[in-house]
Amino acid sequence: MPIPIDGNPLILVLLATVIAYFCGCFNGAVIVSKYILRDDVRNHGSGNAGLTNFYRTFGGPLTFVVILTDVLKAVVAILVGASLFSGMAVDVAWVPYFTILGKYWSALFCLLGHMFPCMFHFKGGKGILSGGTIALMMDWRIALVVWGGFLILAIVTRYVSLGSVWAGASFPFISWYCYPYFSIVVLAFIIGGLVVWQHRGNIRRLLHGNENKFSLHPKREGKT
Repeated sequence: MPIPIDGNPLILVLLATVIAYFCGCFNGAVIVSKYILRDDVRNHGSGNAGLTNFYRTFGGPLTFVVILTDVLKAVVAILVGASLFSGMAVDVAWVPYFTILGKYWSALFCLLGHMFPCMFHFKGGKGILSGGTIALMMDWRIALVVWGGFLILAIVTRYVSLGSVWAGASFPFISWYCYPYFSIVVLAFIIGGLVVWQHRGNIRRLLHGNENKFSLHPKREGKT
C-alpha cells in the first residue's frame, strides 16, 4: 500500500535534520567545562565529552546542568521532528506512522550532533544520556528494556559502559518489536549501532578486564 504524502516532504525533512543536528551539538559537558569552568573536559580522563567523564573529572552541582542540557536538547529535537514529519501525512490514518518516523529520524541526527558536533571540532560524547532520553520519548516499552538493562548492569557490575552497550544493542530490537516498519527498524539499527560503536574502546577494556568501574567519588582521571 503506497504511503500518502502531502506535497514535497524535502523541506520538512531537511528542517528536521538541521534542527535535530544542531540541538545535538549543544553538548552539556563541553559547554559547562569549557565556558563555565574554563577547563575543557576533553582534556581530562578518557577525553570523552560525556556525563561520566565530566562527573569523574569535576563532580559538583554543575553535573546537573550537564544532565539538563543533554536531556532538553533530545526532547526538543524529538518533539520538533515528530511535529514536522506528522505534517507530511495526507490521510489522518498515517499520522502516527509519520510521527514516530520523525522521532527516529530526529533521534539519529541529534545523536550525530552530540557525537560529532561541528562547533566543537566534531569531538563529542557517546550519546548515552541523550540516547536514554530518546528511549523515554519513543515508547514506555522501549524505555523499560533500554533503561532497565542499563540500570541493572551498571548497578550490579559498576561498569557504566556495560550498561551503555546494552542500551545501544537492545534499542533496535525492542524498536523492531514495537514498530515493525522497515524504515523505522533501519533507523533504530543505525542509532543503536552508533552507540555501540562509540563504546568500542570500552568493549575492548571490558574484554581485557581493565575497564574502570563507576564511583560516586569524583577523580581527576578515568576512562569512560
